[in-house]
Amino acid sequence: MTAIIDGRSMRLRLSRIDAPEHRQAWGQRAEQSLRELVWRKPVHIEWREVDRNGRPIVTMTVDGLDVSEEQVRRGMAWVYRAYSKDPRLLGLEALARESRVGLWTDESPMPPWEWRRLQREGQQAP
Repeated sequence: MTAIIDGRSMRLRLSRIDAPEHRQAWGQRAEQSLRELVWRKPVHIEWREVDRNGRPIVTMTVDGLDVSEEQVRRGMAWVYRAYSKDPRLLGLEALARESRVGLWTDESPMPPWEWRRLQREGQQAP
């Protein structure tokens, strides 16, 4: 996502989650969900590290609501297991999957890290 910080545009990565890519199934809906959560609202952002693409990896809250947790609860993102073993977040993902909300309405949703791997290898992702 992009945020305006101190008057300048900055690309950010939400911590602990991975959402569908824009061209991937559910990508545009995940983006819409994120916009609903944060668009033109004051957000609280904390970061301690930067990813390999130079983006701050952030924890973001809006009115006390953790944006990463809410995206997972809505079925708009996966827990990024390579970087998070947060039991609360894993529980929210399991509940979304069991309730078949968001991307979990698909029979076999493809995690974005797998979709990106197929793209890198030049394979057609479903």
